[in-house]
Order: sequence, then C-alpha cells, then structure tokens
Amino acid sequence: MSKERKRPAIVLVRPQEEGNVGATARAMANMGLDELVLVEPAPSFGRVARAFAVGAGFILDSARREPSLDEALAPYQRVVATTAARARHLPNAAVYPKELAPLLAEDPPDTASAIVFGPESSGLDNEELARASLTVTIPCSPVQPTLNLSQAVLIIAYELAQERPAETSPVLSRSHPPATQEEVDGLFVQAEEILHAIRFARDDTFAAVRRDLRRLLARARPSRREISLLRGICRRATHALNGRRERSAQ
Repeated sequence: MSKERKRPAIVLVRPQEEGNVGATARAMANMGLDELVLVEPAPSFGRVARAFAVGAGFILDSARREPSLDEALAPYQRVVATTAARARHLPNAAVYPKELAPLLAEDPPDTASAIVFGPESSGLDNEELARASLTVTIPCSPVQPTLNLSQAVLIIAYELAQERPAETSPVLSRSHPPATQEEVDGLFVQAEEILHAIRFARDDTFAAVRRDLRRLLARARPSRREISLLRGICRRATHALNGRRERSAQ
C-alpha cells in the first residue's frame, strides 16, 4: 500500500489584502490543503478575512507568520514558485498547473513542499524566484493576463487534488532525503564567505552571481548527505585559507 503523500504548504509573500488571504484559506480548504504561511508584512485577520474565508477560519487560526522568505521556506525540501510574468527571465522553464502534480509525485511521499505566491501588485521578484526548483505559471488571456491571488491558489490546488497517489518509481527515489531549504541556505552562507575570502566578490556583479548560484542549488535539489559533503568541503577550504593567512602574517 502506498504511503499517503504529504500535502504542500501555501506560502503568501507580503500579501496586501486581508480579503485575499481569507479567500485563499477557503480555496485551500476546498482542495484539502491546510498549511498556510505568511511572509511579513501581511495584513491582520479582521472581519473581512473571516468573511472571505467562510468555513476555513481554522486555516487562518493556524497560519504561521515569518519575518522573511528564507525563514518561511527553511523547513521545506521542495520549493515551487508561481508567476504570471511570461516575459520575465525565469531560473527554470515554467510548467503549467496540470504538469506540476506529476512532477511533485516523483518526490518521496514525505517530502515537505511549499508553493510560493507573490504580492498581488508585483508577484515574486527575481531573487525570490531563484529559491525555487520549479516555477509554475497559469496561462491567461492577454486581455487580462493576471489572476486574483486566491484564484491562482485555487487553480493550482485543484490540479494537485486531481493527482492520484502513486508509488514512487525506484529509479526516481532517493536513497537519502532531500535537503531542507534551511540546510541549503547554510551551505550558501559558507560558500559566500569563501568567495569573499578569495576576493571573488569584489565588484557589483556579485549580486547576479549570488542569484545564479541560488538558482543552481534550487535546480540541483541536493540531498542532506550531499549538502553535508559540500559543507565539509567548505569547512576544509576555510581552514586552509585561514592557515595561509597566518603563515603570511609570520
């Protein structure tokens, strides 16, 4: 018997309207999702949010608030970004909602995943998109190419709800669990320190390099063992650099 697949969390980055958050909670409840994460600043839940949530107030009550996107994504092993900007340069080829469910079904059933939605007025920026291993977009008419936040959540959640649980292919399954975003961020911090130490980060082009490296890590989706191995290499490299400095100072 196949293990029940862990349901993804919905992450709203700096949502602006409490009504949209309430309507998002209702859309999640409609499709069997219940984990809502808000990245601050986000509105408080007043009468409007409760009215739009209808019978999904329990999702608002259990919603988690985080001060930054990095902290919001720290527990998750698979990060999916959403965007409506078809002309924007994306870190990965965007997939449609119908294609997303089969791709997520390739992950081990207990994979902690998060689907990230940007602010109503602007969507996710390039730095935020770079944290995702998958990007999903909803095709719309050019007459009105953007969706309401809760509508976008509902469409993607609906497609995920249609996917029947499936056994993970032995070819696709991993012998080691995928790393969480927090573990990936830890490696990134170590690598960035080394790049500064070797004077690679010496001009204003480094911001683009950082973004490209984040995209690389997101696409690779390393396992916890791989992250541990790479962090060990970074530690050895740091010790070697420190030793060289000490010998030069003598």
